[in-house]
Order: sequence, then structure tokens, then C-alpha cells
Amino acid sequence: MKVFKFGGASVKDADSVKNMTSIIEANISDQLVVIVSAMGKMTNAFENILQKLIDEEDYKEALQYVKDFHFGIISDLGLAGNQQLNQEINTDFESIHHELDRFSSSMGYDFIYDQTVSFGEILSTRIVAAYLNTRQIKTVWLDARKMVKTDNIHRQALVDWGATQNIIRSQVSQHADKSVVLTQGFIGSNAKFNTTTLGREGSDFSAAIFATSLNSESVTIWKDVPGVLNADPKKFDDTVLFDQLPYKEAAEMTYYGASVIHPKTIKPLAQKGIPLYVKSFENPLANGTLINECVIPNLAPAIIHKGKQTVISFKISDFSFINEQHIHLIFEHINRNHLTINLMQNSAISFTICMDDNPVKREQLRMALKDDFLIYYNEGLEMITVKNYNQSTIDNLIKGKQIIIEQRSRNNFQVVYK
Repeated sequence: MKVFKFGGASVKDADSVKNMTSIIEANISDQLVVIVSAMGKMTNAFENILQKLIDEEDYKEALQYVKDFHFGIISDLGLAGNQQLNQEINTDFESIHHELDRFSSSMGYDFIYDQTVSFGEILSTRIVAAYLNTRQIKTVWLDARKMVKTDNIHRQALVDWGATQNIIRSQVSQHADKSVVLTQGFIGSNAKFNTTTLGREGSDFSAAIFATSLNSESVTIWKDVPGVLNADPKKFDDTVLFDQLPYKEAAEMTYYGASVIHPKTIKPLAQKGIPLYVKSFENPLANGTLINECVIPNLAPAIIHKGKQTVISFKISDFSFINEQHIHLIFEHINRNHLTINLMQNSAISFTICMDDNPVKREQLRMALKDDFLIYYNEGLEMITVKNYNQSTIDNLIKGKQIIIEQRSRNNFQVVYK
């Protein structure tokens, strides 16, 4: 059995769906579980609807755009006469209306986010499943919300691995011998059957969840890039394609912010020794990148850029020294606010962190700690991490930049700059 994951760019329009179908057709001899994301930029479109709701603005036009977008693809795929599909899509939009109508501030943004934005994946997979069946590729649509069980943390849910693996094995085994199994990335549900999500771009992680639950032969993530590159080609020149990467190297790249793979994807695959391929849906015959247990000497420096960074410094006001108790207090509130530190540094009287900018949670953190520390922050910053660095790479990257923090270890170099 193999697991394929197709992201939003690979199903952004009718031609993309047809291209995805040709890739599945070429691999139809294998048992396939196919994970599909929301189409194109539909996650952004749903987030826009939700923001209008929160701001008490009229969201009907924005919702109509989403509806027209999906029915447009249905028409372009020649599925307009498919009554079952039309009924399913209309029922989904009735559910979306219901979720938006019942929203109240007491529910919390994260809860209503999961109940509404998750429909991007539902709509996408319904359309793809219907099209695959018209191409005589027998396909079974399964609802990931009924298979991936999680805790109650919305937008960053933690997987209940025991329950999830049992359900996935039971559900998929009923169909895998005779059909392509098609389901959604990014989404699951908690014990109360409320929809939860696994974090933005979490469909890669979903592929790993299904693969490890089914002891799959491999996972392939189909992207609009030739594989894993040593830097983002949109930001850096002369990028290098990695033909092969060790699990550890790939995991560290995602930890530091490389966006080609979701950060949680590697660990479960590495634990079971399941190889991960990152390949181009635009050139499916190319080798792409293989991530597995291997040793690759002299890897090219990997350059990871993150924008919209904030540096926060916590200083002791009475000239005593920062100690473990102070740091424990800071970390307690960072954890409570579900924040992630990208870099940290301490001196005798201060402790400094760099994190993705989130003005709301940053203010919550400041209010929680303002009685214990003098707190200063700089926003609108950028960060670059270089793995396996050399001095010439560093010199080229920091030239002309106003450095806020610079840090290096044996293998990694990080700089925060303005």
C-alpha cells in the first residue's frame, strides 16, 4: 500500500484535477490511499469569511465566491449533471451556513475556525472522488473526521494515536483491495465529534498518520517544486535539489521553518522506517527527493527564511540575575498561549525569544508577565537559519542587514535582522 498526498496547488482547477488523475492512473496497480487538501487558495477564502464574521461584516459575497468556485470546477470537469455530487455539495454549504449562523463569541475563534475552514477539504475531496469514478477509477470517499481522533485543542490538535490507528485500519481495510481510498488532510475530530484541525498545512501530517497506521510501503507528497530544495527558489538564487535526505536532516529543516513539508510529518514515518518521497506533480516521472534513513556526507547548506518575526526580551528590574525559576515562569506562559519559540538567548539579566508575530497572543504573554519582568519587543523582523553552514554563505546572507540577534552552533547558524 502507498499513500499519496496532493496539496491545494495540485487541485487548484479542473486541469489540475485531471493531471492528478493521470498520476493516480499511472499507479493504479498499487493499493492507494490518497489524501487531498482544499482546492487552490480555498483555505484562505474560508479564513476570509470567518474574519468577516468576527468583524461583524457581511460575509455572504465571500461565501458565494467559494460556492461559485467549486461549482465552476464541477462544471469544467463535466460533472454538472451529477445529481449525487450536487446534492452533497449543497448539503455541505447548508452545514457551513449553519456553523456561521450559530457562532457566538463564547465559542472562541479557534473552535469556529475548525468547524468552518475544514469544509475546504470536504468539498475538494467530494469533487475529486466523483471525477475519479467517472474515469473508471473505482474510488471510495472516506471522512477523515471519523478516522483521525484528537484531543480538544482546536487548530493545533494532538492525535490520539491508539484510537486513530485502530479506526483507520478498520475503515481502510474494507475498501483498499478493490478501490482507491480518498480522504482529507488537515482535519479530524475530538471525543465529542467536533471537528478539529492539525495545524495550517497539516495535510502532510495526515499522510504520515495514515501511512503509519497502515504500515504503508511509502508516502509521496506531490508538490509544485521538483523536490526538497536547499532554499526557497522564490527568495534565493542558485538553489540545489536534494536527491536524498536523512530523516533527521529533513526533520530539522522543517523545525526551523522549511515549508516544503509540515514539521510533524517526519517523526512518525522515521519511527516506522517508511520512506517519504517529495515529487513534482508537474513532472511526475522525475525522481524528486527521497527522505529515509541514510548518511549523506557534505550536504549543501540549507537556507530557511521566516518573515514576520517578533523578538521579545524579558529583563529583571532589580539587577538580580536571570535564573531557572524565571525561565520556568516564562516557558509556562509560552506553553499556556500555545506559542512556539524559533530562537532563544539569555544574558545575566535578560531572556530573549524570537517567535512568529502574533499580536494577540504576544499581548496576552506581556500581560501575564508584566509584573515580573520589564518587557521589550521588536516586530516586523526576519530570520534566516542556515544548516550545515559555511562562512561564505553566512557573509553573503548578512551583507547589508541590521542584525538584531546572531547565533551559531556546530552545524547551524541563525540570524534575526531588520
